Order: sequence, then structure tokens, then C-alpha cells
Amino acid sequence: MKNATSLGFYIFLVPIILWLALLIVIPQIELLIMSLRFENDDEIMVWSFENYKEFFNNDIYWLTFLRTAMYAIFVTFLTFIITFPIAFYITKIVNKRYSAFLIILLLLPFWVSELVRVYGWTILLRESGVINYFLQSMGFTSSGIEFLYNDAAMIMGLVYTSMLFMAVPLISSLEGMDDSYIEAAHDLGASKLTIFFKIVIPYSASGIVSGSIVVFMLTLGNYLTPNLMGGKNSLWFTEQIYNEFIASLNWNQGAAFGFLLLALSSFIIWLGLKLTKQNLSKALS
Repeated sequence: MKNATSLGFYIFLVPIILWLALLIVIPQIELLIMSLRFENDDEIMVWSFENYKEFFNNDIYWLTFLRTAMYAIFVTFLTFIITFPIAFYITKIVNKRYSAFLIILLLLPFWVSELVRVYGWTILLRESGVINYFLQSMGFTSSGIEFLYNDAAMIMGLVYTSMLFMAVPLISSLEGMDDSYIEAAHDLGASKLTIFFKIVIPYSASGIVSGSIVVFMLTLGNYLTPNLMGGKNSLWFTEQIYNEFIASLNWNQGAAFGFLLLALSSFIIWLGLKLTKQNLSKALS
């Protein structure tokens, strides 16, 4: 019996190891090697940190890097603020018979690709779009207003494309919370704010952490939404990586930028876990 269990363990372990090795570890090692290779003046590839030095020597690179990090944190926080009341309403307020229906409504927009969803927003917000049509029809403005290609539109698009990845972990964690905790606190005279901060938030901490990690990483690595809704002024770091790989065909520089982005996301997630005193394995379990 023990041998059969061990055999089953190894059979299921092999695909996981292959997946990690072939799709993650080996490509990352190759990119790391590529980022440390630099073509000198004699057009000979040598080992060097020059690709990383270029990042710090050029203001536009590291300023875009910091800007992307700050916006990714802000989008994560904003997504949490918007989705938490939705998750709480679905799990604790609405009748259980309708909660599954509301979850399906949340899922519906994500049955289509991100590209289609972003183009949907551009149809609404562009100068000749639906919103401008109604504003002009009602006499609020005589000419079209360009709502796209600014930071506000970009943030709205990023929040919209990330909402489901925050809502699902929150719903999952809140569903496991016994309602009697809230009822008991209410009967003992606790205010709504006290119940929220002393019971609801601590109980759903694992869902908040796992949702925040996923949303932050998706936002930080997003290319499509900042490019389509933020326009040329979006200055998202993934666009710098794309330009190095595709436009400049400088794969060594692009690989260095990719590793800097990986280091940034790892550091911010580590810092967030330390500040909130959460455990990564518990949050993702």
C-alpha cells in the first residue's frame, strides 16, 4: 500500500517538475545569461553588467520603472476597495439562492479576451464614442471630449481587467466565515466599523493577500491595457521591455529589464507580506 502511494506521488510529481523546468526555470536561466551578455565596440559578445548599468544611467528607464510600480500598487489598492463590498454583498447579504447567479454575472465579462474588453472601453470613451454621443445629445457639450489616452483611463482599465482576480479570493475567504461571529459582536454592542476591522478584515486576510498578489503581478506585467487606454504617454515599463525585444531587437537589454521587473515584483510582494504579517504559503493555499 505504501509503495503504491509512493508510485502515485512520483507519477503526479513528474509533470509538475517538467512544467517548472521546461517552461519557467530553463527559460529564466537563458534570459539571465542573455541579460549578462553585452556586445562591445569590437562587436564581440562579452560578460558584462552593462545592460543593467544602462537602466540606471538613463532617467526615462528607471523613472518609468518607479512609475509602473507606484501605479501597480495603487491599482491593487483601488481594486480591493471596489471589489470588497461586492464580495461581502454576495457572500453575507444577498440570499444564497442568488449568490451563484451574481458570481456568474461577475464572470461573464471575462469569458472574452482582454483585448475585446479593452476595445469595449475604447468604444465607450473615445471622442466619437457612446458617452460623448449622449453628452452632446443632452447638450452638456458641443464637441467630443477625449476621455482616453490619459492616466485616469489607464487606471480604470487596469482595475476593470483585474477585478475578478481580487473578487474570487475574497468571496472564497468570506464564504468560510461563520456569520455567528458578526451576530455575536453585534449583540455585544460592537459598532459596524469595529466588526469590520476586528472580525471581517482579519478573517478575510488570506483572501486579501492572495488577491492582492495576483492583481499586483498582473497589473505590473500588463502591456495591452496601458498601451491601448493610456496611449503614448502611459510610460509603462512593459512597453520598454517590448521596445527592446521587438522594436530595437536588443534582446540582451530586454532580458535585463525583464529581470529588473521580476526583482521589483518579488521585493514588493515580500515587503507587503512582512508589513501585513502574512504568510505566502497560507495565503495561496
